[in-house]
Amino acid sequence: EVQLVESGGGLVQAGGSLRLSCAASGFTFDDSAIGWFRQAPGKEREGVSCISSSGSTYYADSVKGRFTISSDNAKNTVYLQMNSLKPEDTAVYYCAARSPPGSCTAYGMDYWGKGTLVTVSS
Repeated sequence: EVQLVESGGGLVQAGGSLRLSCAASGFTFDDSAIGWFRQAPGKEREGVSCISSSGSTYYADSVKGRFTISSDNAKNTVYLQMNSLKPEDTAVYYCAARSPPGSCTAYGMDYWGKGTLVTVSS
């Protein structure tokens, strides 16, 4: 059974930091792409960042220079370090995966976590 379990969300003031974790199991982590997506109230889900098993990464323009994605293959876990958070980063953040790796778009992902809420206060 595939599982993606997000953690690390919470309430933080603008300018603060959070680190999200996505613990993965049930698929070949070493042959996958894992992405972070977010959905704010009343808005569509959008891609935030993605990392493939080859090490290539993607960032949305809105988070470049502030967010960093990384992977710990020994722990089958992907992290999203979020710095300089802004109120507009407030959303439910979802971890998603596809195996084998490919285009890291929402419609292309095979598996989804349940999400973790990030709230950034002004």
